[in-house]
Amino acid sequence: MRSTMIFSEMEETLPLPLYATTIGYWEHQEETERPAGFPDYQLHQVLGGKGELQIRDKSYVAGPGDIFFLYPDVPHSYAPLSREWELAWISFNGREAAQMLLYAGIRESGMGSLRAQPILKPLEEMLTLSYGNELQDNLERSKLLYSLLLDLKRSLLPASNEDNELERMKPVLQYIELHLHRPLLLKELAEVAEVSPQYLCRLFQRTVRERPVAYINKQRVNRSKQLMFSSRGQRVYEIAQRAGFENVSYFCAVFKRLTGMQPEEWRRLHGLD
Repeated sequence: MRSTMIFSEMEETLPLPLYATTIGYWEHQEETERPAGFPDYQLHQVLGGKGELQIRDKSYVAGPGDIFFLYPDVPHSYAPLSREWELAWISFNGREAAQMLLYAGIRESGMGSLRAQPILKPLEEMLTLSYGNELQDNLERSKLLYSLLLDLKRSLLPASNEDNELERMKPVLQYIELHLHRPLLLKELAEVAEVSPQYLCRLFQRTVRERPVAYINKQRVNRSKQLMFSSRGQRVYEIAQRAGFENVSYFCAVFKRLTGMQPEEWRRLHGLD
């Protein structure tokens, strides 16, 4: 593949939740310095050689299998360390851009590692698409961009400390699943993980991205849906009890907050009444 840069016409794609602005590939990435940052989000995949990435006061060495992310307007610079530094990249924006990165576990500018080194498939497809700027071309780029960001969650390797924390959380999540039908105390869950209740809360935030109570309630609501399907004759208060809610009013409030409707409405909507 030869070095290339594709500029997307954005007039008709700006209303989309996610759209590409530029896509490119360099056989050799030269030194780039941006004291004021870049106006769009950027994702760079290193395909060969090594380079140094500087983001504010942090420095990284990026080689094959590495990927780095740059948020809008964050000062940064990058430069080759080897004779050739091969990169593919995409710049993008849209109202859902930050949320899509967050879904993949990316919260700020920085670097990550991929499970496999070949160029990410959607990025490769964008680079091999027509250079045209017809609406259809840009819509296809937007679809591929969405696929790229969606796949990042499973393509990125977790940081080593995050990997250890996930392992520590597995017995806790399994314990919750087995004991959803009864009250679960934070102290009880902390004992399963062999940590303090305060540290368990931090583990939940870092690995599950929510508080223990919020996670348990979400699992109980999911359990209640399964019960409404398998036990169609049961009343709401019976479903609530079997799902682990001691109070039917609280169950209904949580169910509505998570689904936007009351349990009976949800049951009618799915033909389960």
